[in-house]
Amino acid sequence: MKYPSDSPKSICILRLSAIGDVCNCVAAVQAMQRKWPKAKITWIIGKVEAMLLKDLPGIEFIIFDKSAGRQGYKDLKTALNDQKFDVLLQMQVALRASLASLCIKAKFKVGFDKVRAKEGHWLFVNRRIAKQHQAHVLDGFMAFAEVIGVTDTTPTWDMPLPREDDEWAKARFKSDKRTLVISPAASKAERNWHAEGYAAIADHAAKKGWDVILCGGPTELERNLGDKIISHCKSTPKNMIGETSLKQLLGMVKHADIVLAPDTGPAHMAVAMGTHVIGLYAHSNPGRTGPYFSREYVVNVYDHHIVSQQQRPLNLVKWGKRAKGEKLMNDITVKAVRDKFETIILDKGLS
Repeated sequence: MKYPSDSPKSICILRLSAIGDVCNCVAAVQAMQRKWPKAKITWIIGKVEAMLLKDLPGIEFIIFDKSAGRQGYKDLKTALNDQKFDVLLQMQVALRASLASLCIKAKFKVGFDKVRAKEGHWLFVNRRIAKQHQAHVLDGFMAFAEVIGVTDTTPTWDMPLPREDDEWAKARFKSDKRTLVISPAASKAERNWHAEGYAAIADHAAKKGWDVILCGGPTELERNLGDKIISHCKSTPKNMIGETSLKQLLGMVKHADIVLAPDTGPAHMAVAMGTHVIGLYAHSNPGRTGPYFSREYVVNVYDHHIVSQQQRPLNLVKWGKRAKGEKLMNDITVKAVRDKFETIILDKGLS
């Protein structure tokens, strides 16, 4: 499907969450801006995600507070003030996003193809993106850009970082040393690697003369994991978990030479800032959700577990199917992560 106009004047983006997904979405939105620089773009987004992206130029952000229940939908309708868009790009299949789309007036409402249209998503749209075979999440977002005439879909990012946050982050790095930033925690404990493994990689990097910094959010899960990593280390990495704002964290991954992380937002933030990432994947398919330009450096035990659980060859497993289990990440070995670290150093000339 192609949008039936030479130049859309107003575009509404509906993507509420999460941090990693909105980072991938930025590449598609900025491709639209390059193609249609005069188009007015409005992005309906979640509260936390807006904190990260609020400085993107040429975009009006309207926050949807999913925690507000019905009031959130009323507030969204009020904020939109009855405006009508040429096209709505409904880039999230969750039911709450579909219900939010009812508050948005647009002649054309574009959604995902039938394969990805879960939770009744197809009921809320009147156009679909083209079907894709085993697409990365980012490529799925780019398909929305193609609908409105974008032909250059090579992902690039321009993520503004306020000077004070950039300088704050830069001051935490040593100018004479390479730095490994470890963002060890995903949103669920089962998706985290064990503290002993992270500590072993931190010690390995330190032996090579690298500085090591732990970063992450302020939750008890993240702080506890950080403390455990430090307790297992023979070296002395800097523990900054819970000490950064989202913008400061963006600065931290920008100035890092390598970021080590599971399937979590900071990995995708790092990609957006041009930093190399070692991703640790056991539950989700890195072909679909891995750090886009660092997928070759993913330590992947997902393939093994999903084949074992589904009892069928990998090419017959439904794309995006999650592997289940609380201990899957334990199958990631220190050697496998260390080897990826050494490979990036060699490939990117970081010695």
